[in-house]
Amino acid sequence: MNVQEQIKKYITSQPEPKRSEMQVLHQLALQVLPSCKLWFFDGKNSDGKTITNPTIGYGFHTIRYANGTTREFFQIGLLANKSGISVHILGIGDKTYLPKTYGKTLGKASVTGYCIKFKTLKDINIDILEAAMRYGVEASK
Repeated sequence: MNVQEQIKKYITSQPEPKRSEMQVLHQLALQVLPSCKLWFFDGKNSDGKTITNPTIGYGFHTIRYANGTTREFFQIGLLANKSGISVHILGIGDKTYLPKTYGKTLGKASVTGYCIKFKTLKDINIDILEAAMRYGVEASK
């Protein structure tokens, strides 16, 4: 199964209304990063044990570690969780930027250094979420 098929299967496996909201966010991420590399992590380790929620990834970002090694990863991540939906925005050097800049205007959401978590799209301002995503993409270049 290719990545696009995995993403489609993951989104359609979600109960409504989360399924529809994940589809809206999937399209939003594709607008922010048109023609981007798509990723899909099933949330399982090499032993097949579930260690995290499955994640859809968009874009390409190189993480540089202090020891000089690098790792390829996505710029934006989208995942469903028990309490709602999370959007991960990676590559922003200042871990206080997202909460300071978007935390108060985003709506009813938890905003940390790289994660925006909310229960439903109705709780947030999607234009502000898009602005945060676009900032993250530019900041990671």
